[in-house]
Amino acid sequence: MTHLSLSPALRGGLLALLAAALFGLSTPFVQLWGRGLGPFTTAGLLYGGAGLVALFIRRPREREAQLQRGDAGRLLAMAVFGAVIGPVALVWGLQRTSGTSASLMLTLEAFFTALLAWRLYGETVDRRVLLAMACLMAGGMVLTLDQGLQGNVQLLGLAAVMVATVAWGVDNTLSRGVADRDPGQVVLAKSSMGVVATVLLAGLLAEPMPNLLAAGVLLGIGATGYGLSLRFYLLAQRTFGAARTGSVFAFAPFIGALGAFGLGERAASVLLVLGGALMLAGVVLHLIESHDHEHTHEVLEHEHAHTHGDGHHDHSHEPMPQGAHSHLHTHTALVHKHPHVPDLHHGHMH
Repeated sequence: MTHLSLSPALRGGLLALLAAALFGLSTPFVQLWGRGLGPFTTAGLLYGGAGLVALFIRRPREREAQLQRGDAGRLLAMAVFGAVIGPVALVWGLQRTSGTSASLMLTLEAFFTALLAWRLYGETVDRRVLLAMACLMAGGMVLTLDQGLQGNVQLLGLAAVMVATVAWGVDNTLSRGVADRDPGQVVLAKSSMGVVATVLLAGLLAEPMPNLLAAGVLLGIGATGYGLSLRFYLLAQRTFGAARTGSVFAFAPFIGALGAFGLGERAASVLLVLGGALMLAGVVLHLIESHDHEHTHEVLEHEHAHTHGDGHHDHSHEPMPQGAHSHLHTHTALVHKHPHVPDLHHGHMH
């Protein structure tokens, strides 16, 4: 089965869910293996791992659009918010509250991402999407309440995690502008800048050096929970739009809570089950979304990875390449009707 057999919402939602699973599972392990380390050191190791895995997931020019010089400012802002402020605030917060509480507060990242995507990119948010977001937010709040009743919430730590959610919300929204570029290159560029900044700050603050085992584990957590997760997140944004991707990504805290349960950090409860059920309902609503109406495509020239036969890429090649490929191409004006989501080709207003 190819991705063409999946609806746009299902394909984008599954990519976002995979990104959420990788990131969600990383949070309790970051708390476990980051004990005794400074936040800048931990953040540097996490994004060092992300940068290492990015070296192996880059695609050649003929398969993926490459980063351009004009992307430098956006990438720098993504690194500042997403690879410095976000992880440093999260790690600092994790040292002052439970991993589960921190994971659940990250639910708010979806809210900030959706709000910014709506304001900056004009992404459409219909009633089904709003209901899905509401379910995910409500589930996160129920799980946070559960932690409060267990006495595991420390406000100072949660305030730091709140800063991380805002920073990553800005980062997620900025990343939509490079979603059509090679995800491997984006991860490498963002991680490299983040590592340089955090390592320099760790040195200036004389933070303690990690032992080899902790450093190796945190690099591995960064490779999967930050590097691969960001790759799938960018692919989801390309297919699904920033607001919907951010909303499905809000499922990450529940996955993190399950990870914390597996590590013995928390016990099962009725509220855990209720919160998880609400969040799962929100994800399902996203996956079954079907937005279908007649719409107009204006003339558009851009470059990104694409295939033919999807109703949008009918330009000719000699010979016709096999599979996904990338080059500068032009879309002629077109009016048609089919199910769609706010991807690279469907940013029209409603």
